[in-house]
Amino acid sequence: MIETRDLSVTIGTTPILRDVNLTLAPGTITGLVGESGSGKSMSALAIMGLLPHRAQASGQVLMDGRNLLTTPEPQLCRIRGHRIGMIFQEPMTALNPLMTIGDQVAETLTIHGDMPRDQALARARDRLDRVGLREPRFPLSLYPHELSGGQRQRVAIALAIALRPDLLIADEPTTALDVTTQAQILDLLRDLVRDEGMALLLITHDLAVVAGIADRVAVMCDGAVVEEGETEKLFRTQSHPYTRQLFAASRHAPDRVPTRAETPLLQVEHAIREYGLPRPSAFAPHPVLRAVDDVSLTIAEGESVGLVGESGCGKSTLTRAILGLDPLQGGRIRLDGQAVTAGRAMPPALRAKMQVVFQDPFGSFDPRWRVERLVAEPFHLTGRPADWRTRVGQALEEVGLQPSDAGKYIHEFSGGQRQRIAIARALIIRPRLIVLDEAVSALDVRVRAQVLDLLATLRRDHGMAYLFISHDLSVVRGITDRVLVMEKGRVVETGPTDTVLTEPAHPYTQRLIAAAPEIPAEWSVA
Repeated sequence: MIETRDLSVTIGTTPILRDVNLTLAPGTITGLVGESGSGKSMSALAIMGLLPHRAQASGQVLMDGRNLLTTPEPQLCRIRGHRIGMIFQEPMTALNPLMTIGDQVAETLTIHGDMPRDQALARARDRLDRVGLREPRFPLSLYPHELSGGQRQRVAIALAIALRPDLLIADEPTTALDVTTQAQILDLLRDLVRDEGMALLLITHDLAVVAGIADRVAVMCDGAVVEEGETEKLFRTQSHPYTRQLFAASRHAPDRVPTRAETPLLQVEHAIREYGLPRPSAFAPHPVLRAVDDVSLTIAEGESVGLVGESGCGKSTLTRAILGLDPLQGGRIRLDGQAVTAGRAMPPALRAKMQVVFQDPFGSFDPRWRVERLVAEPFHLTGRPADWRTRVGQALEEVGLQPSDAGKYIHEFSGGQRQRIAIARALIIRPRLIVLDEAVSALDVRVRAQVLDLLATLRRDHGMAYLFISHDLSVVRGITDRVLVMEKGRVVETGPTDTVLTEPAHPYTQRLIAAAPEIPAEWSVA
């Protein structure tokens, strides 16, 4: 149905894509893998006709024999959303913060399907139910900011599949999702391809996800497809050196760093955090959701602790309380012996002892600032040193970027590159505790390996402690000493990482491990 022939894109004199050839047949799933900045998302934007300003495209993007590169914009508007749907990489920037989730899913139905509003809202309810956002927990009246990162991603998926398009382009659709939800979403996408006969272009850096769902795989490097073929055959042969490098990076684990001391650095004791939910009726009382329910944990000096669980289990809510961004209704939190309080009551010197890498890199930056100012922002807690620009350049180099990137704006980077900048900002004042909320979920496998090695090195050299929040169990296994498993606001299992992930005792932990995608052992190159 869709075919690209010698698709090339340049911005100014810089080549972005070079002779990309893809065939996306009905009823098939094609995986597009490669590093951040390799051209995966730009290929999708070229197919959609959404290239950035000043980008020049050549070649052909054929849909039923029509070249979309030369199709007038009014006709492209009728095709987008109706015949071609797209799930974007960052749900918070793809969704309208001023519209409810029900209105956003219904909007595409009223525009392209010419449905009455009440019928469109009923269909929106069905689409949201299908991606796991069911009533009464997720009414249509919720706004995007009231959902977790994984829940927002599910809204974006519901919006893209509302009209069951002929081609669905999924740009990192499971990046922010926990393993059980990821498995559900991949099953949903697989069912849609089978039942509706649509074509799916799955853009991802997760080779295990591709192994479990894709019929064919194309590997991109520096704007070109360097290897393409049937999934199992490509995984078995890995004929291109770049493909072999990706596979080696996916299996990489940093060197173990022993914990330096047993002195408690962070102490969370019987933490409770509650939220009021919308009334089920006009005169009914507000239901209360206990997002964090009597949680206790301790992190020692220089220790790395993992926190895993499904989206919405309370991981990010607990993180905000630890950072002093939200108050608790019960319990207490202490950092280095001092009480952590919410808001301005927390001393700057105490805040400087911990930094955070948020789940959504774009949403955590001021888009009006250059990278230089963004990375240097933590210096307002400690005072800006005379060599701050040099230190910004060094921090960017540590996470795999160039010092010259300091003069750019955040919108000029890919999703993975933005996450690297977020990590550089957290590292620059060398805090004693770094809270990493899905910090490597948006990174490709090679950069992820580099960042995990960097975190291990900083921990060894500077004695930093980490609270590592992630749904990627392979990352948690490689970087943490202990792991806590959360379900519905409570810690249901805790212990040494290898023990918990190898011999899980709780049924919930067992379900998480069973849902994690894996590359079949027999597909690996010896």
